[in-house]
Amino acid sequence: MATKILVVEDEPQFERLILQRFRKKIKEGAYEFFFAHNGLEALEVLKAQEGIEVVLSDINMPKMDGITLTAEIRARFPLIRVVIVSAYGDMENIRAAMNQGAFDFITKPINFEDLDLTIEKTIKEVEVLWQAKKSQALAIKNEQLQALDLQKSQFFTNIAHEFRTPLTVILGMAEQIKAAPDRWLDQGIAMINRNGNNLLHLVNEMLDLRKLEAGKLPLKMIQGEVISYLHYIVDSFQLIAEKRGISIHFLASEEAIFMDYDPEKMLSILSNLLSNAFKFTPEGGHIYLHLEKLSYPQRREDLATEALSIKIRDTGIGISPDDLPFIFDRFYQVALSEQTLHELANTSSSTGIGLALLKELVKYLGGTVDVESKLGEGTTFQILLPIHHQQPAAQVQSAIKEKVKQMAAFSLSNEPVEQISVASPKLPQLLIVEDHPDILQYMRALLEADYQLHVAKDGEEGIAMAIEQVPDIIISDVMMPRKDGFELCETLKLDERTSHIPIILLTAKNDATSRLAGLKRGADAYLGKPFQKEELFIRLEQLLTLRRNLQKRYSSFSPLTDTTESDNPLFSNIEDSFLIRLHEVLEANIEEEFFGIPELCHALFMSRAQLHRKIKALTGLSTSHYVRAIRLNKAKKLLETSNLNISEVAFSVGFKDPKYFSRTYSEVFGHAPTDTPKRP
Repeated sequence: MATKILVVEDEPQFERLILQRFRKKIKEGAYEFFFAHNGLEALEVLKAQEGIEVVLSDINMPKMDGITLTAEIRARFPLIRVVIVSAYGDMENIRAAMNQGAFDFITKPINFEDLDLTIEKTIKEVEVLWQAKKSQALAIKNEQLQALDLQKSQFFTNIAHEFRTPLTVILGMAEQIKAAPDRWLDQGIAMINRNGNNLLHLVNEMLDLRKLEAGKLPLKMIQGEVISYLHYIVDSFQLIAEKRGISIHFLASEEAIFMDYDPEKMLSILSNLLSNAFKFTPEGGHIYLHLEKLSYPQRREDLATEALSIKIRDTGIGISPDDLPFIFDRFYQVALSEQTLHELANTSSSTGIGLALLKELVKYLGGTVDVESKLGEGTTFQILLPIHHQQPAAQVQSAIKEKVKQMAAFSLSNEPVEQISVASPKLPQLLIVEDHPDILQYMRALLEADYQLHVAKDGEEGIAMAIEQVPDIIISDVMMPRKDGFELCETLKLDERTSHIPIILLTAKNDATSRLAGLKRGADAYLGKPFQKEELFIRLEQLLTLRRNLQKRYSSFSPLTDTTESDNPLFSNIEDSFLIRLHEVLEANIEEEFFGIPELCHALFMSRAQLHRKIKALTGLSTSHYVRAIRLNKAKKLLETSNLNISEVAFSVGFKDPKYFSRTYSEVFGHAPTDTPKRP
């Protein structure tokens, strides 16, 4: 391909000279020349003729000189290189041209061999620049492709995440029905149907969104009265409002508004917003739906002049200002700020594709959607839909009304679960921290025969219950409102009262990054949904076996080492440190007969129940038996290494009755204090 060269010279004979001197290369197709007689004309040529790589320009020309032209080319066409060809070859002109971006400078009279070499050198420079530009463009394209690939990968990861929770219930309850049909048939089938509908709803949302993007989702517009239809939809959610303890208010500034609308699309929009409002509004909160007719300002004549305003406001948790611009992005929760993520986590359509579908539907109907929110105060969505009167009048079909009922029933899938308890106090205590009611019910079906079960609906409640009750083991979901499973794990593992409790993190996010995040926060095990029942039981038994082995170690009163000074406190031996501190408190007060459990609780900043559960978990002994064992082991050491008599030893370890001391000592060690051998 010929190199395109623009020659800018106001002397006409210079054009003939160039064509004559380079006729061979022109004939061979190596060079193609263009000509202009001043700087302004040169800029027009450059604008009209793409691909010019080299400009040979005189300095002294009318309208625009060569130095000014050089500066303009540098600004407008940064990949073109300018060679100044001029009789004004003094240093001042050379410096001025170079300062404006000239690549080289040739003086007149021209040495054409020198000019030919300069052109070739300039062409090579331009080739380097073009290669660099291509490389940069390829790098940018590669980054874009990588970003797109990451986005697709994340999208499918999140889709899998959305599928895993209902699949856990479906597969698990199918096994429970098979194992005990008399007990679980009716309830299990209901749970399977409900979670199957969850999956179907998600699939339908995905398909509708894809059809919208492809422009293939049909509109079924009718002319009708929209206020009564929207009121009917809201009324269908009253049962949900009552169950959740939430007040829902329907407010309309007009008694009736007639307009063209698609009943099915309107149902999808409104049910999506109502479902989200219910999910993020606590008990005792309020949801307001306000409808009014607004005038469009400065609309073109061919568009609607009025709009239906649908405003849904809740008094829920709110959304962070940093997240508001992105909530309509598909599965934006992967990038949500921590504060908002804890609130929106683990809901079937939280910020997955539900709001993305909502936005596309509103756009498809010619409307707009806006959102305002404040953390802790609530969220307001406002939808504006144009009011047209072009479709024939029609009634909402009965099939659509039936679908309204189905949508409302679908939103009832996350109902609160009552506390679960088992009468037998001999079974290990297991705390389940999970906000999905069907998962909780499935866990109950699996575990109620083997454990005393307690339930917390989120991480914050789980932390409080764990500190108060000090269970033997905890199973916690990761994605939950208020505090997630990672926070729960980290909080409990760093608290002396609960650091010994084994924690299994259970989540639909089963990727390596999530697993590592859980383990780094001190989780003892990590299970992905859907999980195998056998694996869960094995994990529970293994962790309880480890606790029993730990009890053997601590109940043997072997020397303890304080290892709390560690680079990562999550992996330090807090249990050793706790028992060392307990021993130190007792050692300091061991002679005090009346230094008992209340005083020990006060010194360790624990309640009596917390201390009992902690010591019982670590040693298998009650607090009173463990304290007595410490006193007796101290007495045994004194008898082995000192010349104190029995009474003196008894008094020195807090026994004021030597006879009671001797009797207790004999019961524990199998021989009287007098028979304790001395150490050499």
